[in-house]
Amino acid sequence: SFLDQLHIDQSIAHNGVCLTVVNLSDDGYKVTAIQETLDKTNLGLLRPGDYVNLERSVTPDTRMDGHYVQGHVDTIARCTMVETLEGSWYFHFELDNEKDGLLMVDKGSIAINGTSLTLVKTGSKQFSVAIIPYTFENTTFQFIQTGTLVNIEFDIMGKYIVKYMDSIRNELSRIKA
Repeated sequence: SFLDQLHIDQSIAHNGVCLTVVNLSDDGYKVTAIQETLDKTNLGLLRPGDYVNLERSVTPDTRMDGHYVQGHVDTIARCTMVETLEGSWYFHFELDNEKDGLLMVDKGSIAINGTSLTLVKTGSKQFSVAIIPYTFENTTFQFIQTGTLVNIEFDIMGKYIVKYMDSIRNELSRIKA
């Protein structure tokens, strides 16, 4: 079982947030979420009985489906609409920071509550994803509704590219000055 394979100091993603196992018992395990984690993710909003997505870390001999998800949440987004369409669901979200839109591209990758997904449509602060029945039924997407806050981790490649381009722009500005 999941619990039988855990050990202290192991990383487990909870709604996409990497947390370290600090204690094990016969019926569960404990992790610690510091204030920064609670402030920057939706974990501080959880109540007893709420469902979370759980995922163990990938190992070198594991097949990786999706994209690299590190468990380092970048921000949260608010669900603005859920559409049911021909056996699938379209979830629409809005970000607080327009600059985050630079980290998304149509058909690119994003992690929502730790689930690796393909972006359907992106804007400066808005984006949408399509969810197949298997994902809907086996993740917390079945509980997301308008107004729900979700954890967002942008694709690491996009973050590195934006940082690199920013450094080039800064260097060019310095040279021109």
